[in-house]
Amino acid sequence: MTITKVFKNGNSQAVRIPAEFAYARSDLEVEIERIGDEIRIRPARRNLSQVLAKFACFSDGFMAPGRGDNQEAERDPL
Repeated sequence: MTITKVFKNGNSQAVRIPAEFAYARSDLEVEIERIGDEIRIRPARRNLSQVLAKFACFSDGFMAPGRGDNQEAERDPL
């Protein structure tokens, strides 16, 4: 177990994350929740509304020509 420090940052309380626990990216959004006396931090879940907006950009006939050479081969029944 690693011990770290809590400190004030403006009106907020902050915690130092040691290098061995650091995320590879520093522009990452995280979720934080308290469960009893524990505080959990994890990468934020992606909002599916963004995915739906991307799908809306495709034209109505986007897949009309089919999948071409990328069609899946027939599988043996189970």
